Amino acid sequence: MESKKATANEMAQVETVIGRILQVGVIVSAIIMLIGLGMFLTTGYSGYEGEFVPRRMATILTGTWQLRPYAIMMLGVYCLILTPVLRVVVSIYAFYKERDHLYVAITTLVLFILIAALLIGVHG
Repeated sequence: MESKKATANEMAQVETVIGRILQVGVIVSAIIMLIGLGMFLTTGYSGYEGEFVPRRMATILTGTWQLRPYAIMMLGVYCLILTPVLRVVVSIYAFYKERDHLYVAITTLVLFILIAALLIGVHG
């Protein structure tokens, strides 16, 4: 009985962490995108010549370091995309702690699909 109560408390904590991850991820992403948008609207310059928009992570990180507005906005978009991926990782941990092996397998498959889609999107 004590073990089930401890597991229930731990699952409630994991659910709280998952909710917090989603909240913080969205807020941080929005702040990053708003900073980039503010810089773009203030300067009128994207940081790049022509219609170029950085899409590769190395280009985005370099552009962010150089304070290029489009790169900063794209960093915010990537943070927003990665937020649910982090939620899936935490869910795998939660299902593992519950010893629910079927859901661990299913959620791990979902994680692999998300990673494959991200890689295809970046390199495709």
